[in-house]
Amino acid sequence: MDAITSRVKSLINKFDTNCPFKLANALGIVILYEDLGKILGYYSSHFRIKIIHINQNVDEGQQTFTCAHELGHAIFHPAANTPFLKKHTLFSTDRIELEAHLFAMKLLFSNINDTVSFDEAVKNYRIPRQLLNNIGVKNF
Repeated sequence: MDAITSRVKSLINKFDTNCPFKLANALGIVILYEDLGKILGYYSSHFRIKIIHINQNVDEGQQTFTCAHELGHAIFHPAANTPFLKKHTLFSTDRIELEAHLFAMKLLFSNINDTVSFDEAVKNYRIPRQLLNNIGVKNF
């Protein structure tokens, strides 16, 4: 978990922003908005081009959290194909998904001086309440 915090701080200091869209752009990661049905988004890499796919039909808060989450995958798991792993192997992607969630939360809440309440995180960024419960988060 310390590696995630360190990387978030490093990115914010280097690019002077905690906006996942600006960071993705600065890192050369393409963002595509698509009709993904019930899927919020996913990360892929084709011919060394990193791409974050975001569902165009969800609200801005969900798009922001999704971009931050997928940016976590692009940084920490650039070669992992989690949809393939979930569907075709017995490999557990829980650790990978947890790291991406933690990266997203640390990035999005990094510039807030006061703590963000559990309810604010759920409401503003549509962070799944169950996720926050599962990792024992009460405040950020």
